[in-house]
Amino acid sequence: MPELRKDPITNRWVIIATERAKRPMDFGKVPEESKGAFCPFDYGNEYTTPPEILAFRPKESQPNLPGWWIRVVPNKFPALEPGLKMERYGHGMYDAMTGFGYHEIVIETPDHNATIATCEEKQIEEMIWAYKARYKALAKDPGIKYILIFKNHKRDAGASLAHSHSQIIATPIVPKRVQEELSGAQTYFQYKERCVFCDIIYQERMESVRIVEETDLFISINPYASRFPFETWILPKQHTHDFGEIGEVQVQEFATVLKKSLLRIYKSLDNPPYNFLLHTAPTTGEGKQSFHWHLEIVPRLTKVAGFEWGSGFYINPTPPEDAAKYLKGVEI
Repeated sequence: MPELRKDPITNRWVIIATERAKRPMDFGKVPEESKGAFCPFDYGNEYTTPPEILAFRPKESQPNLPGWWIRVVPNKFPALEPGLKMERYGHGMYDAMTGFGYHEIVIETPDHNATIATCEEKQIEEMIWAYKARYKALAKDPGIKYILIFKNHKRDAGASLAHSHSQIIATPIVPKRVQEELSGAQTYFQYKERCVFCDIIYQERMESVRIVEETDLFISINPYASRFPFETWILPKQHTHDFGEIGEVQVQEFATVLKKSLLRIYKSLDNPPYNFLLHTAPTTGEGKQSFHWHLEIVPRLTKVAGFEWGSGFYINPTPPEDAAKYLKGVEI
């Protein structure tokens, strides 16, 4: 049974998820998935996953059978479980709580070999609609305080299966990293009465040296204080704290900018491992004026080593201005 435990020094919560120890990739180095290997996310293998929560498929097709183009299922090895009663308790000086929450898999395409960078924009739009649908559904649970949508691409970024998929984890607490962003944004807003993310967008458009992609409604940048080489953020230009409010035209342009940004990374860096993380405001509505939802793409090109772990500093050998220039120079 999963459990959440709180570090009394940093106030960071840690998920102790013993169920995930059953995964075959346990700690040791596992080679890349070989061609022709069995994949539970492929057409015809729907019976090997938990029953689908959501699927985009023709009306006449049956659940948990082929015919879908987007499919959402519970994670077979969840970090958190919805069936647990949410309870806080003490363990001597330590704080803990039951591992209540949700952990879902979004299977982004039936094509085993496709990636977001290479598939059609329409398919990416469908993926985003699935994100929104599950986000809105999970946000209705009063025990949920935060919903994180993320993707691990390739094994070096944490993916255990090669088939393109992303994940959704809904938690009863706001993660520390998100709380740091919320607090920083609120401090900036109290001082300047403006959203820091809106100001970043204005600054980047004015300087125009770290922009990767731009449409009427979205912008993709290599942030000024990039932690990692080719770190890329995608932000809606209009201030909005809640990803769940995204509308039809926004979905289309978000899909365009996401595809083009990832395609530039795919072509220029030879399809590197990466993570992306969608940071939105908590389900409680905190940060309505000061926070701004955004997606962070982090190519895994360097290793986080002793200095980074010990200090909290990041050492980035590639200036974001150079990264943006290089990415924009890629023909797509």
